[in-house]
Amino acid sequence: MPMSGPVNAEGARAGEGEGPLTDSCPATACVDRAGAVRLWSAEAEALLGYSAKDVCGTRAVELLTSRGDREAALAGRDRSEVGRDSDGGVLADADRGVDGVPVGRSWDGVLGLRHRDGHEVKVALRVRPLTDRDGPAGWVVSAGDARRSEREDIGRAMTRALFEQYPAPIALVDDALRYRVLNKAAERALTRPGDQLNGRHVGADTSLGDSGTVDKVLRQVRESGEPVLGLPVRGSPSPDADGDRMWSLSTFRLTDPADRPLGMCQTYLDITDGYRAERRLALLTRAGAGIGATLDVARTAQELADVLVPDLGDVAWVALSEAVLEGDEPPKMLGPGEWNLRRTGAAPPGDDWPTGLPATGAVPPTLPDHPLLRRIGQGETVLLPDRDSLTAAAEGHLELAHLFVPEHGHSVIAAPLFARGLVLGTVVVWRTRRPGPFRQEDADLLTEIASRAALGVDNARRYTREHRAAVALQQRLLPAATTDTPAAETVGFYVPAGGGAEIGGDWYDVIALPSFRVALVAGDVTGHGLPATATMGRLRTAVDTLADLELEPDELLTHLDDLVHQLQAEAPHHGDTVGAGCLYAAYDPVTCQCTLASAGHPPPVVIRPDGTVESVEVSPGPLLGVGGMPFETTTFDLEPGSIVAVYTKGLVYRDDHDADAGLRRLTDGLARFAGPGRDLDGMGHELLRSLGDAPARDDMALLLARTRAIAPENTATWEFPADESVVAAARKAAAGQLTAWGLDAVSFTTELVVSELVTNAVRYAGGPIGLRLIRENTLVCEVNDPSNTQPRLRRARWSDEGGRGLFLIAQLTTRWGSRYTRSGKTIWTEQSLTADPGMFDLPPP
Repeated sequence: MPMSGPVNAEGARAGEGEGPLTDSCPATACVDRAGAVRLWSAEAEALLGYSAKDVCGTRAVELLTSRGDREAALAGRDRSEVGRDSDGGVLADADRGVDGVPVGRSWDGVLGLRHRDGHEVKVALRVRPLTDRDGPAGWVVSAGDARRSEREDIGRAMTRALFEQYPAPIALVDDALRYRVLNKAAERALTRPGDQLNGRHVGADTSLGDSGTVDKVLRQVRESGEPVLGLPVRGSPSPDADGDRMWSLSTFRLTDPADRPLGMCQTYLDITDGYRAERRLALLTRAGAGIGATLDVARTAQELADVLVPDLGDVAWVALSEAVLEGDEPPKMLGPGEWNLRRTGAAPPGDDWPTGLPATGAVPPTLPDHPLLRRIGQGETVLLPDRDSLTAAAEGHLELAHLFVPEHGHSVIAAPLFARGLVLGTVVVWRTRRPGPFRQEDADLLTEIASRAALGVDNARRYTREHRAAVALQQRLLPAATTDTPAAETVGFYVPAGGGAEIGGDWYDVIALPSFRVALVAGDVTGHGLPATATMGRLRTAVDTLADLELEPDELLTHLDDLVHQLQAEAPHHGDTVGAGCLYAAYDPVTCQCTLASAGHPPPVVIRPDGTVESVEVSPGPLLGVGGMPFETTTFDLEPGSIVAVYTKGLVYRDDHDADAGLRRLTDGLARFAGPGRDLDGMGHELLRSLGDAPARDDMALLLARTRAIAPENTATWEFPADESVVAAARKAAAGQLTAWGLDAVSFTTELVVSELVTNAVRYAGGPIGLRLIRENTLVCEVNDPSNTQPRLRRARWSDEGGRGLFLIAQLTTRWGSRYTRSGKTIWTEQSLTADPGMFDLPPP
């Protein structure tokens, strides 16, 4: 090996006899045929400390330190040598070489040379013959670093062994990205001998990776010189492989000692098994995270199918029992004729689904008793890896093949969705495009995924059952969705929470009040689940009862607040938190005014007949159960034909939790959908659809009411002083108005009611006394007085001279009642105008 740089004696000694030798600056000497040194380089002088004057003319063998090396050199001479001096030096002849090296031959080896100061210098010698026109003339000897030479020899041996024996593919590529040298493993991977690949561009074959990726990596390494290590690349499968192969590609640039690029070396490590194991683990992780999060049976089935395609197979479907879809348990044993499973989830979607194969929603015909079905029914996963096994399984039932075998399907796995000892359904996965068949590890993987998915399906089924029961209870506690009264037509909507959220306690109500008035109610109970539903039922009943007392809205909410406090006192025994928001609005079609009060509830929205949409400004009180603040009423006018929308907070508090933004969305939607002549039902459905398809996280209740007015000509009002003489005048005024209305048939009963009510007012209340008749589908008679004393119905004794008036009124009218006003009270009665009026006539005396 050549040596590098001049080295002085001290430097050589400090390096234990070895100077810094390089290929670019070898220590060189020329030796003649007789073995004498004739030329001596400055590098040689630096290496051994001898000058040319000291060495030239002496025999080269004198520089060897080891006696064994000298003897080995001399042992190479035979008896024909011409002479030997007293020191054992060698004299070469014309036919033999120097120090045992034959003439015309080269020799390489490691020898120890003697430094001038006495220590040994190990060098790697290279001896090369020199010739002139007369023949051999001597040798040129160069010395290099012995350790480097040894390392290079070891490196060459390792490289040769690695290239010839290493089982992974290795390829040497030139600067033009063409194969130059390949080992046997690379030839096997490329399925052709090296002599056919030499000079071929690496992108011409994809067995060792995507051509674009490999080409890009080679160019990058060629330009930058930085190696690319462990890059995963996908190669095309070999004939006996199951699917594509994965390689770990490493690319290095090769350079000469002057750092000039010679080409690139690529090594490929087969990581297919590890890649598949990682992919199976990733699939299990994805299945655990992506299946069963919605608590929706159909969605869970679709999530399972989406996870399996394309990572495990090309076509997959999930079939569930009809009972599971309804939230019920499937039969404990699936026998013949009971395998009617509905395909609930399928992948791939759309046009990629195989033509002719039943998709989502399909219910196959009654299936015969089959060994495969019995195995699945017992919780076993079935693997049919090839067409022969498929043909054997379908024998005798080929007419059903088109229902279960997709086009080009050649390998299938079917696993049961088995949970708590019940088969909820099945999951089936086919391979149609990829050539490799399913193996047992694929079947084990599907079994694991199906067992996890089965728990998700069962949880969704149980949630469906409980949710439907809660929704049914909630809906049974709500009033009729539509009402039609002289005051307003109304439509109510209730949307339960979805996406796994428990049902809440939202409600709406329409309460018919006396004198054709109507109350619009919306409420929202704190919390979710059946406790909230039960509380909602109690509060709605309480509102109905308090409304029947005809209390003012603020007073009604005050009594309701007392009830919630009572429920809170009971709550510790049940572990529940009780609270609610409520809006109570009373509309009078005679005055066309609406009076409302709010207990921490969103304000109503009004759409005027001219299309103007506004949110009513209210002074909301605290939530029911909080206490400490009074409730305030708000009164505003409503033109006939106005639409009032009362709702719960779930309609405006969406995912952004911005109440103002939600209220703007609501008002914009009402302005868009509330056109002239639009029916309230269609308007409400369009409004709810505009909120989006995502399931709400909270219940939503919406009540739309289109107001009406009672025509002035259907109302008559009088006022009388507190004098018994006015009773006859009141009867006469009422009779005259009934005649004008064409209601003579009820005149006798009405005169009797007016007479009794006015007489009681004169005797016990004082004046002034007001009388009002209102005609619609019923006849309402109202008498106002300044007293706050409520009348009381009682049964008079036979000797009593009075006390029978209210009893007679109760018998002759449909219903009667009394309500407080700001200046006293009002006693009212209702008479039906559709029934036979003679049924209320008294018998003749």
